Amino acid sequence: MNQANGGLPLMHHRKIACSFRDLALFQIFQISLTSLRQLKGEGTDIRLKEQAINLALKCLSYDFVGTTLDESSEDIGTIQIPSAWRPVLEDTSTIQLFFDYYATTKPPLSKEALECLIRLASVRRSLFSGDAERTAFLTHLMNGTTEILQRAQGLGDHENYHEYCRLLDRLKINYQLSELVSVESYGDWIRLVAEFTIQSLQSWQWASNSVYYLLGLWSRLVSSVPFLKINSPTFLDGYVPQITEAYISSRFDAVQAVAQGTITEDPLENEELLHDQLDNLPYLCRFQYEKTSMFIIKLMEPILQSYTEAAKMTPSMSNDELSVMEGRLTWLVHIIGAIIKGRQSSSAGAESQEIIDGELAARVFQLIQVTDTGSHIQRYGERAKQRLDLAILCFFQNFQNVYVGDQAMHSSKQLYLRLSELLGLQDHLVVLNVIVGKIATNLKCYTQASDVIEQTLNLFQELAAGYMSGRLLLKLEAVKFILGHHTREYFPFLDDFSCSQNRTTFYFTLGRMLFMEDSPVKFKPAMEPIQQVLVTLEATPDSSFRTDAVKFTLIGVMRDLRGIAMATNSRRTHGLLFDWLYPAHMPLLLRALNHWTDTPEVTTPLLKFMAEFVFNKSQRLTFDSSSPNGILLFREVSKLIVAYGTGIMALPTPSDAYAFKYKGIWIMLTILTRALAGNYVNFGVFELYGDRALADALDIGLKISLWMPLEDILGYRKVARAYFALLEVLCHNHTTVIVMLETSTFARIVGSLEGGLKCLDCASAVDNLAAFYFNNVTSGESPSSPAAVQMARHISECPTLFPEILKSLFEIVLFEDCANQWSLSRPMLSLILINEQIFNDLKAQILASQPPDQQQRLAGCFDKLMNDVTRTLEPKNRDKFTQNLTLFRHDFRAK
Repeated sequence: MNQANGGLPLMHHRKIACSFRDLALFQIFQISLTSLRQLKGEGTDIRLKEQAINLALKCLSYDFVGTTLDESSEDIGTIQIPSAWRPVLEDTSTIQLFFDYYATTKPPLSKEALECLIRLASVRRSLFSGDAERTAFLTHLMNGTTEILQRAQGLGDHENYHEYCRLLDRLKINYQLSELVSVESYGDWIRLVAEFTIQSLQSWQWASNSVYYLLGLWSRLVSSVPFLKINSPTFLDGYVPQITEAYISSRFDAVQAVAQGTITEDPLENEELLHDQLDNLPYLCRFQYEKTSMFIIKLMEPILQSYTEAAKMTPSMSNDELSVMEGRLTWLVHIIGAIIKGRQSSSAGAESQEIIDGELAARVFQLIQVTDTGSHIQRYGERAKQRLDLAILCFFQNFQNVYVGDQAMHSSKQLYLRLSELLGLQDHLVVLNVIVGKIATNLKCYTQASDVIEQTLNLFQELAAGYMSGRLLLKLEAVKFILGHHTREYFPFLDDFSCSQNRTTFYFTLGRMLFMEDSPVKFKPAMEPIQQVLVTLEATPDSSFRTDAVKFTLIGVMRDLRGIAMATNSRRTHGLLFDWLYPAHMPLLLRALNHWTDTPEVTTPLLKFMAEFVFNKSQRLTFDSSSPNGILLFREVSKLIVAYGTGIMALPTPSDAYAFKYKGIWIMLTILTRALAGNYVNFGVFELYGDRALADALDIGLKISLWMPLEDILGYRKVARAYFALLEVLCHNHTTVIVMLETSTFARIVGSLEGGLKCLDCASAVDNLAAFYFNNVTSGESPSSPAAVQMARHISECPTLFPEILKSLFEIVLFEDCANQWSLSRPMLSLILINEQIFNDLKAQILASQPPDQQQRLAGCFDKLMNDVTRTLEPKNRDKFTQNLTLFRHDFRAK
């Protein structure tokens, strides 16, 4: 089946779905409701009930507006039920039917009844005839959920419990606080929900996955209070602090349970669940901030005092005692960090909240003074200590986002005044020094905790990336020390292979700070540690070059160099790195590739460094008109990719072809593409002076592209992206190279472009080839240049090449979601102008595939496509065709 015929279902699928929604879905939902009413009672076949309630759930879960929601997610959003359903949903017996089924059945029926209620609670507000009908609907929902709590119906089942928590959350998502408090039973409802929440938090082991929805409910309730314009009491002042305290206490209970081995999974290790809960917590904590903060401080101070004393004890406390202590401190630091993150400067009482922020932050800074002292320095291998340091890093990240920087300093006087009174931290520069000191300590003391190293480096990078914070860092002695002593002796993680990927981030950050000041004098001293490594490798004889020591050294230094290269964002900084690296150290790269071609652990970081080094982002590779550096750089690129490409094709392919070969190949193709498209090399010089660098690079690039099976290219997205990017550059800047290939090779490349149109945007490459044919063959009297003659021969021997591509382009535009219509219009015009008879034949083929009653209208759409379009490829004419194509697509797809 051709794509045009296969495209019809794609084109009409939404129309069919909408037609089904309008003509049949409501009747099916009514059938499910009628069946449920008839089947009420204990003696009815349970299977019939299951089918009826499942049918109702399917109807309510229908994709009413074609949003294609993620079915794997529990977040369902607002349900856009059609207005025709209004009478049924406004009838309170409908919603009561599902409450009745919940009360009288067991899972899975009761669970599905709750799921139906969740969807009913999510219907769009505009569905109801007016405020009275919507209020009656909400009242019934609240009364029903209240009755479930009063009778504790079915909540002993996990599935029921979870869906009930989701139902409570949906009530606040879909209704305003003012609507909730206006319901007569609100007082009983909020009291019972608060008691239920506290009980759930106290039974956290049983309800851990459902707590998220309860916290979400309460956070939405309290965040709505400032916008409440009626005087009805909310009762939140009394309940919210109790819920907050219950949550924090439950976290302490979790730490004790982990230590005793009564639970297998530590909640602190579930990062997704942890962040989901912490995201809701600031709203709760800041609602009655003074009361909540006193509770937190009251909990933290005795633990902090005991932890401080433990650092001085010899021998220290038992490992279990310290783990419990560190676990509780970890939760408190996470909670304080989340509260700091949730600060809103525009909120009422901002100054008083700043003072409380200072009180809480001071306890964390006080803890930091202890964590790396005394006997605690022996605990870096303990997971409890690692989690504590991860929490501290999260706190730092949140604190610096809110309170570090010139603007933050001027608007946060109360916080720094309080920090100064308590700990002597009088401004953000002093705080930044504490943060960097902790970063340096982590990098010095942790060797194998890759997650701590990674988070530490991410924080360091974030600080360096900020304009103000980056410049503040340069004033700190700790940063100056790191810039001058970035060796494995000072930072042991650099010597651990499991942390080698973090080296790129480390050196990217160092490079950013190094290049922040316009001081070339500091560059060479800062590069001295890397220089020594390169010199040692260069002095290593070939007989010792295949050892593990050399392997790990090469991997590390290439990651380091890539980080430095990523930090060069200007002509000046990239020039510093180029002059340092070329010509002294470039031969080492070629030598490493020749010796380690069969080892992707070595070749991948080397090739990735080179791909970054030749990338002309921000026009950083701009050389003087008298400089040969661009040519010299390309010659080195040519040597490297020829060596790698030749070597990798000669090796047998193992079972994991991507890791062993294709990953390196796509990076190699990326290097060639970036070098060809960088606009810093005059490629005519190579042929003029008989230099084979360009010819060899193009030759190996095409050879390895043709060596890979097309299904493998399209099967690995990164390989496909690199392959088509190279073809696009070749077709644009080196068209003659493509045209002068053998016909079979040319046909394969053009055929692959057709496949790429459907998954990647390679329309520009097709346009360049078609435009070359049009300008040199179609428009000319007869082909004159060798390239034009060869192009004519290709198309003569493979007459279906261009028509097939044009056909694919029309199918994409007409029958698929086309996000890049502008770029597709360019090759379409070129291909139409090459041979208008081909266009006419394709038009007839597409029309024949359409319903007979639509063919005359669609033929008119085709006629309008070429209105006012001339036989040229001038920009103005292209733009006119693009406009026509937009209207053509709209008219063609219309009913």
